[in-house]
This record gives sequence, structure tokens and C-alpha cells, in this order.
Amino acid sequence: MKFKMNNGLIYFFGALGGLLFGYDTGVISGAILFIKKDLHLTSWTEGIVVSSILLGCMIGAAISGPLSDRWGRRKVVLLAAAIFCIGALGTALSPSTEILILFRVILGVAVGSASTLVPMYLSEMAPTAIRGALSSLNQLMIMTGILLAYIVNYLFSSTGGWRWMLGIAFIPGLLLLIGMFFLPESPRWLLKQGKEKEARSILNFMRKGAGVEKEIKEIQLANKLEQEQGGLKEVKEKWVRPALIVGAGLAIFQQIIGCNTVLYYAPTTFTNVGLGSSAAILGTVGIGVVNVIITAVAVSLIDKVGRKPLLLIGNAGMSISLFVLGIANAIMGHTAGAGWITVICLAVYIAFFSLSWGPVVWVMLSEIFPLSIRGIGMGIGSVVNWLANLVVSLTFPKLIEQFGIGTMFIVYGLMGVLAFVFVSLKVDETKGKSLEQIELDLRNKNEETGALRLSRKI
Repeated sequence: MKFKMNNGLIYFFGALGGLLFGYDTGVISGAILFIKKDLHLTSWTEGIVVSSILLGCMIGAAISGPLSDRWGRRKVVLLAAAIFCIGALGTALSPSTEILILFRVILGVAVGSASTLVPMYLSEMAPTAIRGALSSLNQLMIMTGILLAYIVNYLFSSTGGWRWMLGIAFIPGLLLLIGMFFLPESPRWLLKQGKEKEARSILNFMRKGAGVEKEIKEIQLANKLEQEQGGLKEVKEKWVRPALIVGAGLAIFQQIIGCNTVLYYAPTTFTNVGLGSSAAILGTVGIGVVNVIITAVAVSLIDKVGRKPLLLIGNAGMSISLFVLGIANAIMGHTAGAGWITVICLAVYIAFFSLSWGPVVWVMLSEIFPLSIRGIGMGIGSVVNWLANLVVSLTFPKLIEQFGIGTMFIVYGLMGVLAFVFVSLKVDETKGKSLEQIELDLRNKNEETGALRLSRKI
């Protein structure tokens, strides 16, 4: 089999869904300032418009994983790209709040699918030594998409052109749709389907022939173990439970430490502390630049420093910045000083998030589940992530109205402390291990735990 793309373009188009993910979740932060004026939104309906995409995200995450296990990763990404295009046009042309919410839900199906499939596809295509970097390329594209959304928001802020802000997402959606026609299927999925010749051809192309036979044998061994122990029934097996706990825990904590209150509501937060609409959106552009730069640093560090150390470092930095932000706003109120402290603290917060919990969570979700249920496992992690995202984003406008910025960000800081404890106790390092080695370690850990419990009973 011959491909018309080199490895770099394969990884680029594989991660392009991340750019759409970032753009479509980030663009609402600036657009909502003008949507609520045009469509006369209350604080409650504002929360629904912003968070409605997350309902679709849960649907997309729930169905895309199982569908990708059945149809293959590539075909489901193609379907998601088509939905991206439909959702972008629908939101841009929406005549009412109800229609806007409907198309935000449709758009969310594509975003949720991308959140599940892009890191999984990149993880399965990448060599072990650089899997973390290539998998976190998805997060770099997400942050690039968010920055692009912030820039577009600023460019149209003088005219209040929120329809253009939302509609421009059609362009990268179409690019993804076209690009995926030329990308290969995941060789791991092909081997699972018994298509060894096609999988070998793809691996030889991607690896330039180096270590291909060893990699195929490892994948086939993992497939054999899964077939012997029940395939999809493994979701309920005790040995898989630690992976499910870690996956769900990381997914929940990524949201309740407040990341998307910053990404979705940064302009709203800035206007609440006294900045004008254009200045508030310009402030988010600065945050977006920090986002992209630090995520690029994370891509270079994740296979050197490791996943777990980055999560712990990120927790410390994020929690401290949130505590400072919350205390400053509680003491200083709506002053220029509080506004600048807010900008600085949010920039520091997003820098630590981009270095750690942004890329690392999605990389680990793509690594920790066995091949036979990787699609389902990623789906579970993504659904939990989007559900937590929905709860946080839907309630944020009302909670900030009720309790104020200071109190809310102190609460998110406390959640960061709990996340630090969870990572310390529950998360194992995956750096430098093949996907098959990670699965074997999970099986062996369960056997060792069982043997230890038996010896204690004896």
C-alpha cells in the first residue's frame, strides 16, 4: 500500500481535529459578549448557549469510541469532520437562541468525537519513544485552535460579528474532511481485524522498516490475551478497574480545577473586573499565545520528564495562581489593580495548565486502556470529562453572580489540591513503555494484588 503523505503530514491531519476542537470551544468566549446582546440572553440562557456544545460532546464521545472499534478510527474521524462543517454553518446562520443551541449541540457531537479519536489515532500511529510528544500534538492543536478563535474574536469585536466568529470554523472542518481521505487506518486496529498485510505495510511506511516485526508481535500477543479473556467483557474485569478509575479521575479533575472557566469565560471574567469588551478579548489573545507556547514546551518535555511529574508540577502552579487570584479579587474588588492581577494570574494558571493537565490527560487516556476496549475506554473518559465540563460551565455564570469571582477561584484552587493527592496516590508513569507493555503491566499488577491478598489471608 502506498500513501501520498509523509509522516509529518499524517500526524498533522491526524491532529487537525484538535484544532477544530479548540476553535469551536474557544470561539464562544468572545462571541457570547455579542450574542447575549443580540439575542437578549439572561445569565442562565448564556450558560446554556455556552455549555450546550458540551451535551453534544458527551454524545459524540459516547458513540465515537465504540464506532471506531467497529468501523476503524479513520472512518469515524471522516464522519466527525462532516459534522464539524454542518455545525459551523448552522451556528453562524442561526436565527434564534433555540436554533443556535441546537446547532451547538450538533457541533458538540463532532468535538466530542475528536476528543476521543484524535489522541487515540495519534497514539496508535506513533513510535513508543515519541508517543507522548505526538499524542500531545493534539493538545498543541487544541491550544492553537483556541488562540485562532481569540484572534478571530478580536478582529470582529469592533463590529460585533459573532456569526463570522462561529462560521469560520467551516474552513478547517473542510480541510480535515479532505485530508482524512488520504490518511491510513490505525495498524493496531487493522491487526485486531486480522488484516496483517495492510497493517504491516502501514507500519513499514511509518517506521521506515525499523522494529516493525517486533511491534507486530507485541500487538498480536496483546490481541491473543484479549481474545482469551473475553474481549469487550474486559470493561467489567477487575484488572481493568484501576485504568477506569485513573481515566475517570483525570477526566473529572481536569475540569473541576477550573480550566474551561478560563477558556470559555475569560472575556466575561475580564469585563467583570472592569475591562471593556475589546480590551477583554485582547486579554484573552495574550492568554492564547501563552497557551500555545507552553503547550509546545510540554510536547518537548512529556517524553523526557514523564507524565506524572508534569501533572504534579502543574497542580502546584495552577492552585497557587488561583488562590492569589481569588484572594486579590476578594480584597480589592472591581479595581484596575484587581483587573491586572486577574490577567496575570490567569496567564500563569493557563501556562501551568498547558504544560501539564492540558496535554498529559489526553495522552494518558489514549495509553492506559487495553487495545480491545481502547475505543470504549477513551469514550468513557471523554464522556466523564465532558459531563464535568458541562456542570462547571453551565453553573459558572450563576455561581459567579451569586458568590463572586474571588470565592469561585479559591474553590477551584482547593480542587487542584485534591487533584494533586489523586495523582500522587493513583497514577502510574507510562513514559517509555509501549502500549502493549502498559497493558501487560496492568494485568500483572492485578495478579500481584490478588496474590498479595491471598497471602495475607493464608
